This record gives sequence, structure tokens and C-alpha cells, in this order.
Amino acid sequence: MRWQGGRRAGNIEDRRGLGPAAAGGLGVGGVILALIGFFVFGIDPSTTTSVIGGAAPAQQQQGQFGSPEDEAGAFVDVIETSTQDVWGPIFRSAGAAYRPPEDVVLYDQATGTSCGMGQAAMGPFYCPADQKVYLDLSFWDELASRFGAQGEAARAYVIAHEIGHHVQHLTGKTETAQRLGMRGAESGAVRLELQADCYAGVWVAHAARVSGGQVSLDPRDIEDGIRAAAAVGDDALQKKAQGRVMPDAFTHGTSEQRMRWFRRGVETGDPDACDTFSARTL
Repeated sequence: MRWQGGRRAGNIEDRRGLGPAAAGGLGVGGVILALIGFFVFGIDPSTTTSVIGGAAPAQQQQGQFGSPEDEAGAFVDVIETSTQDVWGPIFRSAGAAYRPPEDVVLYDQATGTSCGMGQAAMGPFYCPADQKVYLDLSFWDELASRFGAQGEAARAYVIAHEIGHHVQHLTGKTETAQRLGMRGAESGAVRLELQADCYAGVWVAHAARVSGGQVSLDPRDIEDGIRAAAAVGDDALQKKAQGRVMPDAFTHGTSEQRMRWFRRGVETGDPDACDTFSARTL
């Protein structure tokens, strides 16, 4: 995959090394600790919250993100910037303005978010409440070792998928999904995830053109992205963890569905082709 010469907008918030208290607020975890302190030990909640807040350094560590040796951070920056360059014209052609995510937050192990405490075990995720993508870069190792999806293209697919959730937030699809339910083979949650897969494919379809070839994926890279989509299908994960498949518990779609919708985005380059909410068959 080609990306080293890609544009970098710097839309990155680097919390690596700052610990779980590093956030714009306490998050749900801090509130829970304050309540436990009050009801169990009789500690004034303001005392607990001040301690938690004081644990966070006033500013980021220097010399990590943006440094020449921080290739992992640079990669995330380039891919997120490329998604801006793809989705901006698409939104303009529809008579709307694209607003990028507030940031892509890089963190270690745990961090506060407006959606609660984010943890590495959750994998990468998008928080609609603060419009940020959260990513612990150790997930790249898990993606390769646990899911068998190696290479930069697989990582780019993950980032583009999370940006797809931001696009859904801007277009109101997140609320539509919530109304349709968040569990089951035909649920709003599954439709939301499959659409985000398709949107990741849309990014792939346009990335080379909008970047002048500085960010591009060849057919082999695209297959790596498809394998990454397959690796995180509900059926594959359930069978691996429990030995059986339970469609009523689906939240993301099957491996076949995820591959198919990602490929549809790649082949059409058209967000309108990603309308999983109107699709009769997922």
C-alpha cells in the first residue's frame, strides 16, 4: 500500500502515555468512582473528582506524535486526512458540507470519552457524543495475531470504517439504527456496521484519485482489506469464542456480508450504493 507521501492534516489527539484520566472530562468511569467513594466510604464526590482530574497532565507528552520515528501515528494521520479528501467532494456534490471528526485519539489501554471509559479491549470505536475516533495502536498487533489480518491495508480499512461511522452520524443514520434495534441479524446495528464497511470501500475507490496517487491500494491490498472485514464477522467471532453461531446476538453482520458490502463500496465508489437500511437482503 502506498501512503508515505500522503497529505497530513494533523487531526490527531495523542494521549499515548497519559493514562486513563486523559480526556476532556471525567467520563463515566470517573463518575462511577466518585459515587462509590461517596456511598461506600463517605468521601465527598468533589474530592474524588478533583483527584482524578488532577491525575491527568495538563498537556500531552512531547516528542511522540509527529516525530520522524512515529510511523504508526503518521499512518493514522495520512489515512484520516485521505478520508477527508474523499468525503469532502462527495458531500459537496450532494449540496452539503463535510465536517471531519473532531480528532482521531491515539491512546494506551484506556481513556475517557464522552461515551464513557474507552478501553483497548473494545477495539477501535467512534463516539458520536464527541465526534472522535478512538484507537489504541496495540490493536494492530491483535488484528494480525488474533484475526489473521495483516498489513497496512487491513489497518486502513479499520480507520476508514470508523470514519464511516462519523459520516453516518452526520447523515442521521446513527439515530435510524438505534430506532431499529441494536441486536439481531436484521437489526439497525448490523445495518449500521455493514454500511460503514461499504463506506470504507468508497474511500478505497477514490483515495488514489483525490491524492494524486500518493495514497493508493492495489488489488492485493484490497483483498487484505476484505480479509480484515471477514475476520471480524459476527459468525466467525462467535464460532471462535463459543463454538456456535447465534444470529439473534449479531451486532456487526456475518463475514460474508461484511466482505460483500466492503467490496460493493470499492466497486461502485458510490455512497448511495451503500444503503443497507433500504436493502431487502443484507
